[in-house]
Amino acid sequence: MRLATADPISPPIEDVRIGVFEIPTPSPESDGTFAWQKTTLVVTEVTSAGVTGLGYTYANAATAQVIRDQLVPVIRGRRVFDIEAAWRDMFAALRNVGTHGIAAMAVSAVDAALWDAKAKHLQVPLVDLLGAVRPTLPVYGSGGFCSYTERQLREEFSRWRALGITRFKMKVGREPKSDAARATIARSTIGPDAELFVDANSAYSRKQAAWWAERFAREFGAVWLEQPLDPTDLDGLRDLRRSVPAPLQIADGEYGYDLDYFRRLLAHDAVDVVQADATRCGGITGFLKVAVLCETAALPLSSHCAPALHVAVGCAAGPMRHAEFFADHERIERELFEGAGVPEDGVLRPDRSKPGHGLEFKWEDAAKYAR
Repeated sequence: MRLATADPISPPIEDVRIGVFEIPTPSPESDGTFAWQKTTLVVTEVTSAGVTGLGYTYANAATAQVIRDQLVPVIRGRRVFDIEAAWRDMFAALRNVGTHGIAAMAVSAVDAALWDAKAKHLQVPLVDLLGAVRPTLPVYGSGGFCSYTERQLREEFSRWRALGITRFKMKVGREPKSDAARATIARSTIGPDAELFVDANSAYSRKQAAWWAERFAREFGAVWLEQPLDPTDLDGLRDLRRSVPAPLQIADGEYGYDLDYFRRLLAHDAVDVVQADATRCGGITGFLKVAVLCETAALPLSSHCAPALHVAVGCAAGPMRHAEFFADHERIERELFEGAGVPEDGVLRPDRSKPGHGLEFKWEDAAKYAR
């Protein structure tokens, strides 16, 4: 039996649209090791037979050039349903320029767009195409920047409380002498029963991390210490995880760009909770692969940043615990993406009224940020 060469169900990718946007922050922001006043958003749309799929990443503007020069030639003309093959071939095309950092984020943006397009061609919500294991996705509020005034910290955490959020993350480590006072403000704002998370963004040495872990747990009831050390110091993370008092948990993985990093993270027994970011780790395809690794290791998974993009895949990933409702990104997504949800009772709900992930980019509204 001879198969037809044209496939009306899985048509070829005809066009790719790429945009770069720099969105200023409301005020200067900083964490334990970095300061910024803008966020760069790279948007990708793929079109096949009149259907457009949307993907994006928060990355450097050079990411757009990688997509244009290295990835578009790989995917143009390819059947839109062949996502696994496209994913593998995109990474293969990046062999000589490197597959981490902006290269992995470029693949991530394209991969998310392909999944959105596939779901739209099939006229099903992405969460149903992936196969949901939960109806909603719990979130934790994330911000609490080191640059915040006391008023800003209280206002942000109070706004999240009003959305039913019961987990709150603040940045620490830039000026350790002030962190105890800031943690006191955070705890008094969220109340005694809410969960307090702290994120050091690699600001600590091994001994500093151990000392602060014990103090955050004992004095402020912190239950989560994120990226206390350099993410490549897997031995240090393992030793810290074994020494911190319960119920404090060590979380890391946001700078995982490939499966090898996550395999090493798990092999070292370095964390209690794995973090992955679909805008960095190879898109929806990469995120699902990380979820399988977590399931085999019996460890929970939490998504990093880009809350709107993680709703569908977060509801489909078995070991998923919650998603990060990050202040910068949720603000950008509410402004520039039609369909970006706001938590109700502390959870995000996938949009089952539309095919795909339910997001549409507002190109006209974003034009003022274009570069």
